[in-house]
Amino acid sequence: MHSSPFGGVTTFPRTLQDARRTRRKPVAWVRGIALMLSLAAAQSFAQTSAAPASTSSAADGAAGNAAGSQVFDLLIGTYTAGGKSEGIYVYRFDTANGELSRIASAQTVNPSYLVVSRDRNYVYAVNELPGDNGPASQRGGISAFRFDRASGQLSFLNRVSSEGNDPCYLAISPDGKYLLTANYSVASNPGGSFAVFPLAADGRVGTSVLTVHHEGAGPVKGRQDNSHVHSTVFSPDGRYLFAQDLGVDKVFSYRYTPDPAASSRGLFGPTEARYTPIKPGSGPRHLVFDASGRHGYLTTELSASVLVFDYRDGKLTQTQSVPMFASGFRGKIGGGALHLSPDGRFLYATNRGDANELVAFSVDPSNGQLKLLHRYPTLGKTPREFAIDPTGRWLVVGNQESDSVYFYRRDPQTGELASDPKQLSIGSPVDFKFVSPS
Repeated sequence: MHSSPFGGVTTFPRTLQDARRTRRKPVAWVRGIALMLSLAAAQSFAQTSAAPASTSSAADGAAGNAAGSQVFDLLIGTYTAGGKSEGIYVYRFDTANGELSRIASAQTVNPSYLVVSRDRNYVYAVNELPGDNGPASQRGGISAFRFDRASGQLSFLNRVSSEGNDPCYLAISPDGKYLLTANYSVASNPGGSFAVFPLAADGRVGTSVLTVHHEGAGPVKGRQDNSHVHSTVFSPDGRYLFAQDLGVDKVFSYRYTPDPAASSRGLFGPTEARYTPIKPGSGPRHLVFDASGRHGYLTTELSASVLVFDYRDGKLTQTQSVPMFASGFRGKIGGGALHLSPDGRFLYATNRGDANELVAFSVDPSNGQLKLLHRYPTLGKTPREFAIDPTGRWLVVGNQESDSVYFYRRDPQTGELASDPKQLSIGSPVDFKFVSPS
């Protein structure tokens, strides 16, 4: 492996974890099966005839009938192992008809998770190293880019150590002063951690001012031998941080006190309860809150469930557990990402393993409880992250091990996904972020 301090990469041979340019290039919609070509050689953005077996036709065109058109930039993070992708890709996406144009890319190693600053002027990416086969002494990185919304171009700013192994998640503090990463870690000592980085006015990332390590283990051998921090999420009120630890089956809670006069260690202090216990062997992964700030939703990777919580003043109280997989399913499972629709009426989650599905739920507005609506095959292998565009009319999901991205039309009223998703071929797609260019 050879990586440049400026984010460039030549080759990076490793086993993927978790089974562990300027000029616009229009990409045409084509019916049929898309040729699975590397983006470095060609682009294929196709409409496939494959469809979820029982999808209602109500969604097939409901979005297309909506008045008006909004254009967003779609940022896609990838794994660069094997040279199938360059790093981060930027596409311009029209929500009225699904037209897509590639406008930029930025070379950086394994940008498997992205976050965009609130002013949309900067993009931050993890550099997920060392990977399953890398030396435990090798640390991952965090790369910063300036984002020109008019042109969609990304300009490399700087890169710092993530102070841990396999960074896999990023979050910006509510006041915009700090960037946090979850270090999943493959090292047995000290195990998983999260690290805190100051953000400069010019968008650059400073060196870590605080690293917090967790201790413990879970019952699943090989997956829970030590701590594995998978995400760090701020509470809706901005006063608390929740760190989801897959390895020890706990959601750790910290009080956020951004007092400039305090020491770095005063930024995050454990709450009185310290953590919310999760059923042993579950493997908590990702957490989201609803717009009301009263309910939280958590995916468990090892048990492939969505847990529902009531939230109040830094405390999570579990009220429901809903399996992602169908009754009687006997294959491998792997809960992944989850996101609420823009209106908060529906929640979607990915289940990997042998299921390879998007699972859709309706949300009861009175109590936040979930009701299963439908399971949609993602038409590929290992769907991790996905995103719903801000209009709620499209859902995009990537299949990491099939080098494919599917764009589903979505009915905002029913939450249903259309039966004729459009396909983009891209190497090892992992993360997706929509950004308004205006």
